[in-house]
Amino acid sequence: MRRILVTGGNGQVGWELRRALAPLGEVVAPGRELLDLARPQTLHSAIAQLRPALIVNPAAYTAVDKAEAEPELARLVNGEAPGVLAEAAARLKIPLIHYSTDYVFDGRLGRAYRETDAPNPQSVYGATKQAGEEAIAAVGGRFLILRTSWVYGLRGKNFLLTMLRLGREREEVGVVSDQFGAPTWSRLIAEASAHLAGSWLRGDEAGRAKLESGWGTYHLCAGGHTSWHGFTAAIFAHLQSTEGRAARLKAIATSDYPTPAQRPANSRLDCAKLRSAFELELPDWQAGLDLCLEA
Repeated sequence: MRRILVTGGNGQVGWELRRALAPLGEVVAPGRELLDLARPQTLHSAIAQLRPALIVNPAAYTAVDKAEAEPELARLVNGEAPGVLAEAAARLKIPLIHYSTDYVFDGRLGRAYRETDAPNPQSVYGATKQAGEEAIAAVGGRFLILRTSWVYGLRGKNFLLTMLRLGREREEVGVVSDQFGAPTWSRLIAEASAHLAGSWLRGDEAGRAKLESGWGTYHLCAGGHTSWHGFTAAIFAHLQSTEGRAARLKAIATSDYPTPAQRPANSRLDCAKLRSAFELELPDWQAGLDLCLEA
């Protein structure tokens, strides 16, 4: 069977990728003992051993605030390792699918960001993710960089699970209301990725032709947008309807909740390029959340 290499297979996107890609081939998701992105110099030999037909890289250093105190580790995982993965993919003449973030932008634009807008990250995390994008692009070859935003899921640590817990435990919860983006379910990211990967792995001529003319960077996130406060209101409405109780929700400003890393006020991403190139579009964020909570 065709072998698909997934990094970070226990993460919220990685785990969903293992599930979504399984019908397309043998999915291998080795642990850090074989594939450690914090040691980029070891990746070439590991990938040569595995001989995959596709590399998918959702692994990242995602502790946004902690990265301010650990910039070198974040640089190795987010900035250097993706370039090495791209080199390994180019040697094998296979594609690389890599995930990036809205944090490569400064959040000051008055509209949704397009792929052609210049990055200007305001945090270590954002800067290292931009460095990873640039390292992949410098290698060239067959690659897709998929920028997404506000990722949540039913596993690991994320905003949805935190708010479900706080909504049950507390009387009142204060949530930032002046940052805007599109909450995006990890499963939908994985399923969209499987759609793109399937065109290559199945040898679908029309799909392959689209990919061969369309390698590059795309935005991939849920439709619409809301604030963190609006996202929480939808989560608490679910708690209220299913469990009969949820904490009171209080709107606060970013300035009322200082963090070591600066977050973009505007994380909206324009996904028109992806829709045009591959006829692929994720549902509205509220519909995605409903599907996730039903799961």
